[in-house]
Amino acid sequence: MKLILALAALTGASAFTVNAPKSTFGLTTLHARQPIMAGNWKMNPATEEDAIKLATDFSTLLGEETCPVNDDFDMCTEVVLFPPFPFISKVKDVVEDAGITVGAQSIYYQESGAFTGAVAASMVKSIGCEYILCGHSERRTLFKDSDEGINTRVRKVLESGMKPILCIGETKEEFDMDITKEVCETQIKKNLAGVTKEQMKDVVIAYEPVWAIGTGMVCGAMEANKVHVFVRGVLKSMYDEEVAEETRIQYGGSVTPDSVDQLMSMPDIDGCLVGGASLVSEKFARISNYQRL
Repeated sequence: MKLILALAALTGASAFTVNAPKSTFGLTTLHARQPIMAGNWKMNPATEEDAIKLATDFSTLLGEETCPVNDDFDMCTEVVLFPPFPFISKVKDVVEDAGITVGAQSIYYQESGAFTGAVAASMVKSIGCEYILCGHSERRTLFKDSDEGINTRVRKVLESGMKPILCIGETKEEFDMDITKEVCETQIKKNLAGVTKEQMKDVVIAYEPVWAIGTGMVCGAMEANKVHVFVRGVLKSMYDEEVAEETRIQYGGSVTPDSVDQLMSMPDIDGCLVGGASLVSEKFARISNYQRL
């Protein structure tokens, strides 16, 4: 049975509150959208031994706070790890009893053939992957993944019975040009082309302002929430209000134990896609066990 991580009931909440931008989609959806925290290990750690240790340390920290996926557990958070391909199976073996899911950082849209270096969706599904990252900013910029290619991957993941986490977001240059909304809207519409309303129940979107990833620059919680509200508006125009309300939208961009509580206090932020901090078990455990403000 798949399990999920229960939120820690922490004491000593912060003395301040944040007035978040009002969403037009209803605050009751906070409980309808299960929070999801994902750790993207990228090309880390260096060895299988290091990966097993990281997974073991993390799962040990969270093991007593897992609970089954069930509508009655609206205070639970789903946790997903994205190790490099060679480590996925061993990491899954370590974390599955703690209720942690594993995913792959990318796939190729073909099932088989002369595609040296490529990995098929069926391959990662066969070793237990449930989620696939699609359109991560590093794939877009370093590996030149196009919107058309990302769309093909998203549809392939869904056709294979897995769930894509579609990453969108603007670069520093685009941010300075004040075209964040235009960039995000274009990416969403191109990357979700051909995806049906029924399939959207398995799609997670991650808003990642590229300029805030690994740079130390911070996108404020209220600013991030505004983009999430805008994204829901785009989804409503593409599908309907039900899809806009039910789609989970993560924030990604230098998420830390110090910033997670404020981010997760926003009504339209449903989780975080975490990079560097997910490589430190104590930090990612604190992020996963965020404190509600």
